[in-house]
Amino acid sequence: MQINQSIRIMDMANKIIKRVGSRVPDDIAEQLGIIIMSVAFSKQKGVYKVIERNRFIFIKEDLSPELRKIVLLHEIGHDVLHRGEAKVFQEFNIFDMKNDRMEYEANCFAAEIALPDNEVLEYVEYGYDIEMIAKCMNSDINLVALKIANLNRKGYNFRLQDSKSDFLR
Repeated sequence: MQINQSIRIMDMANKIIKRVGSRVPDDIAEQLGIIIMSVAFSKQKGVYKVIERNRFIFIKEDLSPELRKIVLLHEIGHDVLHRGEAKVFQEFNIFDMKNDRMEYEANCFAAEIALPDNEVLEYVEYGYDIEMIAKCMNSDINLVALKIANLNRKGYNFRLQDSKSDFLR
């Protein structure tokens, strides 16, 4: 992903946090006018879709609270970043980032909202690795790896950790 696109995604995420006054996905979705509907998916975790100008997130009903938060933020990322494309794309492997720009961007957006800079930096200062940070922040190691990459784009110089491209599948 190009550095300018990364900065744009981080800026958009931070503007939404400031506007909504919250990092809670349900609050963000409500303020943005996105309808969240629980669905009994067997494999899929979530889908973002625009239907007749109404914006929906369909989310697997039995996700853990931590995973639900990540999936909702990912799908909100699609609303913010890819709304115009939502009428034509379909997601089946929502966290497969190998060859899908939109999935990677939505995950970077989710990392920016879910993991505040100051908290991540505090854990790094204490010497925590990404696995420890993920546990402390009730997150996923791959989302933390993406956050570290975002912090590097902001000017920090941390050793990058590889993130699995199919995390949370």
